[in-house]
Amino acid sequence: MIASVHGLVAALGPDGAVIEVGGVGLAVSCSPGTLARLRLGESARLSTSLVVREDSLTLFGFADDDERSLFELLQTANGVGPRLAQTILAVHAPREVRRAIATNDLQSLMKVPGIGRKSAERVVLELRDRIGAIDQSDESAAGASSLGVTAVAPWREQLVRALGGLGFSAREAGEAIEVLAAEVDAGESEADVPALLRRSIQLLGRTR
Repeated sequence: MIASVHGLVAALGPDGAVIEVGGVGLAVSCSPGTLARLRLGESARLSTSLVVREDSLTLFGFADDDERSLFELLQTANGVGPRLAQTILAVHAPREVRRAIATNDLQSLMKVPGIGRKSAERVVLELRDRIGAIDQSDESAAGASSLGVTAVAPWREQLVRALGGLGFSAREAGEAIEVLAAEVDAGESEADVPALLRRSIQLLGRTR
């Protein structure tokens, strides 16, 4: 198993990065949140998980070991493959995934594209006793918005970070998000971030 890679970021794309290690470029599939932390030409370390299939070898990359461990745990639930596990972590931060599973928050899990009620119930049933302790400080922070602070939709923040990591300016990211906001249901705080990232790149590519 390839547990981690450490090298220069040789390329960035909407679905992953190429990390050059010892003269070899390794294609690593990453979520938008992980991509947002990478910069072209700079050194980076990613925790990784190698998924072996009959017709492919796919290396998935994560910001830290905890995110990788959760990615691998999610796949032990019936019906959750590597792509769906990665999508879950693209939509929700690891602490939010754990909270949703531990507290039987089906609605949060159902915000992930590809997860319906039955799938969410199955994930909770199979992983609730294995998900680990929930950090109470995270719960307190999550409730801060009830004190009069207006929360920004998480998908907007993730897109800004991801587009910045791909070399787009804050102004360009803002322009793309304004267009995409009309395509996302009013009041929806979560969205299919990988799909929106690809759509943003298409929009910005036409204006450059």
